[in-house]
Amino acid sequence: MIVAGVMSGTSADGIDVAVVRLTGEGANFKYELLRHQHTPYPKAVRDAVLSAMNAQRTSVAGLSRLNFLLGELYATAVERAQKAAGKIALDLIGCHGQTIYHQAEPAAYLGQKVSCTWQTGEGAVIAARLNVPVVSDFRAADIAAGGKGAPLVPFLDYALFRDDRIGRIVQNLGGIGNLTAIPAGARPEQVLAFDTGPGNMVIDQIMRLRLAKSYDRNGAVAAKGTILKPVLEEFLRFSFFRKQPPKSAGREEFGREFVKEFLRRCGKASKPDVIATATALTAESITRAISRFVLPQARFSEYVVSGGGTRNKTLMKMLCERLNPLGLQVKTSDDFGLPSQAKEAVAFAVLAYETWHRRPGNIPSATGAKRAAVLGKVSYA
Repeated sequence: MIVAGVMSGTSADGIDVAVVRLTGEGANFKYELLRHQHTPYPKAVRDAVLSAMNAQRTSVAGLSRLNFLLGELYATAVERAQKAAGKIALDLIGCHGQTIYHQAEPAAYLGQKVSCTWQTGEGAVIAARLNVPVVSDFRAADIAAGGKGAPLVPFLDYALFRDDRIGRIVQNLGGIGNLTAIPAGARPEQVLAFDTGPGNMVIDQIMRLRLAKSYDRNGAVAAKGTILKPVLEEFLRFSFFRKQPPKSAGREEFGREFVKEFLRRCGKASKPDVIATATALTAESITRAISRFVLPQARFSEYVVSGGGTRNKTLMKMLCERLNPLGLQVKTSDDFGLPSQAKEAVAFAVLAYETWHRRPGNIPSATGAKRAAVLGKVSYA
C-alpha cells in the first residue's frame, strides 16, 4: 500500500507529510519513504492553534471551525507531497491531527473520573477532498483501553530499531520529549516508553515571548547564555519528572502557566541565560529520566534522536555531554536511513496501515493500556 502519514505536533509549527510504501505486517513490516514534505502553518492558523491548546475559555464555534479548517490544510499538504512524489496514487492516509487537549490521568468531572484527549483536524474533510480513506483520532482507543493515549510512536521504534545485540534508547524531540527503550533482543512487552517532559515547547514559547521568534535557530541564543543552576534545579523537582512511567505530558503540564512561572523565577536574567536554562531543562530532564527509569532495567549503548530538536546544536551538545558518560553513543535516526523530521509522520502512516488491516497499533507496556487496541477511526472516501 501507498500511505501518507500526516503529523502536526505540539510545537504547532506546521504539517509534516510522509508518503510511504508499506508491505508486510505487524513489527515485521517493510517501508520505503517516497517523499517527506513540511508545510508551515500560516501565522494566523498557528496563533489560533496555540490559543486553543489547553485554553481555559474558548469558543465552541471557533473550535468547530478550526477542526474543519485543519482538515482542509491537511488535505492541501498531502496533495503537495503527493505531487512532489510524482503524482503517485494513495491508498490510505493516516492523520494524527493537532492535539489541543490531552489529560492522560483520570480527573473528576460531573461525578465521575474521566481521562480524555482531543486531536482536531476533520478526517472526513481530507477523505472527501482527496478521495482517499483516512484513519484519524488514534489516541482515543488507547485511552478507552486504560492507557495514557501516548506515546504511540514506540510501535515504529520497536519495528525499526530493535536489535538482538544492541540496546537502544530512541528519543523524539518535538514539542514534548518522549523516549522508547528497547533492550537487546526485546519482545514488545519488554519495551519501556514514556514522555520525558519538554522537548522544544518551553524553549519555543520563551523565544516567542522574549525575542518574538518562533524558535532558537541552531541553538544560537542558548549558546551565548549561562545556565541558571538554581532555577534549573528548582524546576527539575517538578512532580512530573519524578513520576514513574508510563506517563505522558503536553501543554497542560509544560504550556503557558509553566512558562509564566519559569520566567518569573528567572527574574531579570539575560535572554540568552533564560534560553540556555530552558534548553538545559530539556537535556537534564531527559538524562535524569534515563538514569532513574531506564538504565536500571537493562544495558543500553545507543541513543537515537529524531524530531525538530535535532536541529538545535546547543541542545544536542548538552545531551552528548550528559549521556556519553553514561555509556550512550548519541546518533540520529538519519544514521539509520530515516530523516529526523519525517519520523513521526512515517509512524502515523504505519499505524494507519495497521488499523486498515484491523491490527493493534499500541504497545501496552508503553502506554499502560490493559490490552492491545486497534487505533483510530476511518473516514471512507
